[in-house]
Amino acid sequence: MNILALDTSTEACSAALRVADRGFERYHEAPRGHAELILPMIDELLVEAGITLKDLNAIAFGRGPGSFTGVRLAASVVQGLAFGAGVGVVPVSTLKAVALRAVAGRAVAAAAPQATHVLVCNDARMDEVYTAAFAVVGSELVALGPEQVLGPGLVQLPSVAGAHWIGAGRGFRAYPALGPLRLRALEEVFDNMLPHAVDILELAVPEVRAGRVLPPAAALPIYVRDEVAKVRRPVITL
Repeated sequence: MNILALDTSTEACSAALRVADRGFERYHEAPRGHAELILPMIDELLVEAGITLKDLNAIAFGRGPGSFTGVRLAASVVQGLAFGAGVGVVPVSTLKAVALRAVAGRAVAAAAPQATHVLVCNDARMDEVYTAAFAVVGSELVALGPEQVLGPGLVQLPSVAGAHWIGAGRGFRAYPALGPLRLRALEEVFDNMLPHAVDILELAVPEVRAGRVLPPAAALPIYVRDEVAKVRRPVITL
C-alpha cells in the first residue's frame, strides 16, 4: 500500500509517505510560506522512496479545521496531484490527527497511561479554539460530537462515566481561559502538539484498506467557522 499524506493547516507544514512497510517524512514549522515548502517536500519523499505519484493508492490530507489559507492550500494541492496521477483522496480531520498523536506518543503513555478520552483544542485565532472530543476504543478514536469553534471559556467535556481525560493541542498553550478545565478535569495536557502528516497517513490507512477513497474533486476544506469563511456578496443600492 502506497499512501502520500500532507498537512498545511497550522504553522506546521508536513508531508509523509508510506511505501509498503517503509515510511518517509518531512516536517517544518514556519509562520508562513507553506505554498513554497509543500511541493518540494513531496518531491523529496517520492525521490527518496523511488516511486512516482502514479504508484500511489491514495493521497490523504488534513482537511481542517485550521488556518483558512492552510486548509485551502492542502485541498488545492491534493486535488491537482490526484487529478494528474489518477488516484483517489482521503480527507482527514486535523483534530483527530492531534488526538492520535496524543494517545500514540510515548510521552503520553508514560504520563497518562490510563487515558480513555482526549479533548483536542487547537488555536483558531480570534480568541477561539477548534475543539473536539474523542474516545479511545481499542486502536480507534471515536468522535463524541461535532468539531466546534468556541471561546476558550465555553469549552466543556462531554459527560462520560469513569472517563480518564487528557488534553492535546496548542490551544491550551494559547489561552489561559482553558486553565480551569486543565486543572480540574484533565489528568494531563500536551500543549505542544500540532497536526502531523504521519498521523494523517496513519488515520488514512484503514480508509484505503476499506475502499473508502474519494474522487479528487472531493478534496475539499472543512472550515468549521463557516460564517467567516463564506464569501460575502456586496449589497448594491440603486
